[in-house]
Amino acid sequence: MKYGFLYDSRLDESQISTRDESRKRHGSDWGTNEDDASLPDVVVWPESTADVATVLSAANSHGVPVTPYAAGTSLEGHPVPVRGGISLNMTKMNSVLDVRPDDFQIDVQPGVLGSSINDAVERYGLFFPPLPSSGDISTIGGMIANDASGMQTVKYGEVHDWILRLEAVLPDGTIIETGTNAAKTSAGYNLLDLLVGSEGTLAVVTEATLELTGRPEQVWGGRVTFDTVGGASTFTSDVIRWGVDVAKIELLDKLSVEIVNEHLDAGLEERPMVFVEFHTNHSAEDEVAFFESVVDQHPVVDCAVGESGAEMETLWMVREEMATALKNYNPELTILTSGDVTVPISTYADLIRYISSLEDEYGLEIPCFGHAGDGNVHYTIFVRSDDDRQRVTGERVDRNIVERAIDLGGTCTGEHGVGMGKKQHLASEYSHGTMELMRRIKRAFDPNGTLNPGKMF
Repeated sequence: MKYGFLYDSRLDESQISTRDESRKRHGSDWGTNEDDASLPDVVVWPESTADVATVLSAANSHGVPVTPYAAGTSLEGHPVPVRGGISLNMTKMNSVLDVRPDDFQIDVQPGVLGSSINDAVERYGLFFPPLPSSGDISTIGGMIANDASGMQTVKYGEVHDWILRLEAVLPDGTIIETGTNAAKTSAGYNLLDLLVGSEGTLAVVTEATLELTGRPEQVWGGRVTFDTVGGASTFTSDVIRWGVDVAKIELLDKLSVEIVNEHLDAGLEERPMVFVEFHTNHSAEDEVAFFESVVDQHPVVDCAVGESGAEMETLWMVREEMATALKNYNPELTILTSGDVTVPISTYADLIRYISSLEDEYGLEIPCFGHAGDGNVHYTIFVRSDDDRQRVTGERVDRNIVERAIDLGGTCTGEHGVGMGKKQHLASEYSHGTMELMRRIKRAFDPNGTLNPGKMF
């Protein structure tokens, strides 16, 4: 039996499955097209760091690929086992291990959902601020692997800014620790930041110490509506450049609003708009007044900002449901790609206008939305599923958008990661020497190439 070494290990047979149903469930993620699905040979559910070390060590010795898997909410095929082998499902390692409110810290296993972290610390008046929009359904291990970020990044930063310490297992089964519970360290190489965002290609994270912060006393928010998406994006850039202290500032173009209205019956006016939220511990009115002074410099259709309430909660529900709304859009169309480029804030409006021009030039539907405050644009290219010519056109448009973002000093992926979908763009963003150094790092960690092969390079 090819995978007999698993049954000979310390694992219980209930932790191992070769059933077709289990394998099929682990052959794709949220963003994987049906043609790109790839089934593992076997699925394993570790329940401890020792289990992970056992599986990785044995697989490495037998030359068997191992692909980490969690909630499957990624968009670039990170957990797709493109070379078969073992799908290592981390969701049974889902415990909150310790909360230290006096230190603003929490220790968690990688299978813990983002919402569970906030639930565990809410009674202390704390929260974990960098959760992505999918934080309620995605795991902290996946967020660490992708260096995820979300709507509050503009104020609070990305996931890596809130990680103090990691325990991880290398491809040969060696258990390591990186970072410290102290507020800072300059001891040795910064291996923690190397592992964060490595997409499960260098090690498997088995425990993390996260930093927390206090919940804001005052939360205000609302929306600003525009006639054009260019006007909305220019406004967003000015809000950031003028130094308004926003916690969230999200842009939706007209098509995005139409799609989410259809999905949720949200009743929003179908124009480009910006959603905004403020977190303060005093004088929220002053910050909102500053924001409104920027509004006054722009041709807006409507502006409504006030204290947190049901209307604001509806706005954020609309934004959080965008991914599902897009997936359930016109059944005659298929999602070719879910873009995730980020540019310097001064060029954000230029990129939005460029995407709109491509939409008009090629007759495609390309809804744009995203974390406008940090220059992040999420765009979705729809094509007719039975139209090969339009698919080729859509692929060219996608390349053009990514290349324009890089030319503007940006990146091919702000938060979704490289995975399978962005491999072809990485060499455009980095020099040959940089790419070769990345490959050498991969070989140093994983000389046999068994850990999440086929990703990033």
